[in-house]
Amino acid sequence: MNKIELAEITTDSKVLDELSRDEDCLVRWYVAENPNTSPETLNYLSMDIHWDVRWEVAKNLNTTPKTFDYLSKDKNPDVRCGVASNPNTTPETLKKMSIDEEYNHIKCIIKRNPNCSEETWRYLSALEILQSLNEKL
Repeated sequence: MNKIELAEITTDSKVLDELSRDEDCLVRWYVAENPNTSPETLNYLSMDIHWDVRWEVAKNLNTTPKTFDYLSKDKNPDVRCGVASNPNTTPETLKKMSIDEEYNHIKCIIKRNPNCSEETWRYLSALEILQSLNEKL
């Protein structure tokens, strides 16, 4: 079995932690995607140079609120999209994202997140209405 296959299927969090430091970004990608990866390892991978590894961290259900908050400010919109769509992202992080986010499609994803507060949902809805009115003018 090669390291990519091991990263994809192992349930051993210690092995996954070791593989998270591999030079091959595909190995790290599979570690970030693995549902058995520990929150600590995911936090480490949240700083990976490759956006697609960070994107997998943002989608992983074991990612911590602190790591979600960090990734919510990522320069790559796909990473922020992963944070916005993760059902474990906190209402507080979603609220901050709704204020800072520049892309409308990510704002729509924030609205669909089950942790989106009513206050954030209303704020984003009001922004949509204002944008629609501005486009008509």
